Amino acid sequence: MKVILQQDVSKLGKKGDVIEVAEGYGRNYLLPRNLATEASQGKLKELSQIKKAENRKKEQVLQEAKDTASQLEKLQVKLTAKVGGGGKLFGAISNKDIADNLKKQHDIKIDKKKIVLKSPIKGLGEYQVTVKLHPKVQAQLQVVISEA
Repeated sequence: MKVILQQDVSKLGKKGDVIEVAEGYGRNYLLPRNLATEASQGKLKELSQIKKAENRKKEQVLQEAKDTASQLEKLQVKLTAKVGGGGKLFGAISNKDIADNLKKQHDIKIDKKKIVLKSPIKGLGEYQVTVKLHPKVQAQLQVVISEA
């Protein structure tokens, strides 16, 4: 019996997979629990259309991430901070500060979790910060810290 899984089923497959199962297993377990539906021609055609739509959406998200990455590569975010002796900052510049200033200066909204800092910035100067926009797309953003 061919079925289309409606949910992830352990040791069987993921949602949307078309699999062959024993007649009893399908009728007595999968179908009554709405874990699967019978694979008819109409359902298979509907499934292929859904998968095509998902692929188009994924490609669109990837393209938007690439466009944003090319924008970020050209930008420079300027921050000012109070400085103590020896050029060290009072406190530190975090990814939240960078995200807020990116929104203020260039009107680009990036989630602070996507900005990767190896450690908080504690000194004056120019820094390259990695922004992970998508699992396949990263951008380098230049951050300039100056004295307030």
